[in-house]
Order: sequence, then C-alpha cells, then structure tokens
Amino acid sequence: MKRYLVFALVGPFVGGFLLLLTTTYQSGYWAQTNLGEVGKLFAVFFKTLQYSYLFGFLPSLMIGAVDDILIHIRRVGPGLRMLLVGLFAFVLASLTYSSRGPDSGAVQFILYGLVGFVPAVISSWLVHRYVEEPQAAAAPT
Repeated sequence: MKRYLVFALVGPFVGGFLLLLTTTYQSGYWAQTNLGEVGKLFAVFFKTLQYSYLFGFLPSLMIGAVDDILIHIRRVGPGLRMLLVGLFAFVLASLTYSSRGPDSGAVQFILYGLVGFVPAVISSWLVHRYVEEPQAAAAPT
C-alpha cells in the first residue's frame, strides 16, 4: 500500500511541473522571458497543482501497479524494474499528450514522454529505497 502512496504523491507533483515546463517551452515562453518572470512560472505551478493531482492521480496509480507487478518477477532486478516502469510511462505520456498534427515531431514526443518517464523512475526509486519489498517465495522442492 505504501508503494501506491509514493506513486500517488510524487507522480502528479513532478509530472505536473514537467508538463508545465514542456508546454511553456512548446509555446515559446522561454525564448522571450527573463529571469524575473520565472516567479510567474512557479505561481502558475502552485495554482494548478490541484489539477495536477486531480488528473494525475489515476495514471500514477496505474504506473504504480505496473511497478507492483514487476516486483513479483524474480528475474527483474530493481534497476531493470525502474527502467521498465519508466519506459512504460514514457510511452503512455507521449501518446497521451503529444499531438499528431503538423506541429508534431521528435522533440515534442520526447519532451512529453519525459513527463511520464521522470516521475515514474523517481517514484520507483523511492519505493525501492524506502519501502519494504516483499520477499520472494522459495521454490518448492
């Protein structure tokens, strides 16, 4: 249960911030702004944080379920599990957020994929580091 709590708390927070950074980059905000306007970015982030949790709660729990499934496979170590969970989240986020129109491209696909990859890997690492993992059952002899 702690695993899902970590994914539900960390995923929407980090993913919401990365989604805000990606959309501001895609809109050209960083090409015309100065350092003084970065405070506006954080103001928008904290004003929209509730929506990050509203819309990111269930996807984060789904990624946590994938992590939970992979932990029961003995051949999958913690590093490989983090990578697989991150790749799964990368594909889901990039397919969910990126467009298929004339403005689509590799940069957009990668940026929106990182919105899923980074929170999933961070959450999976935190679970590996701080949550007790179940012991694998001994094979019957």
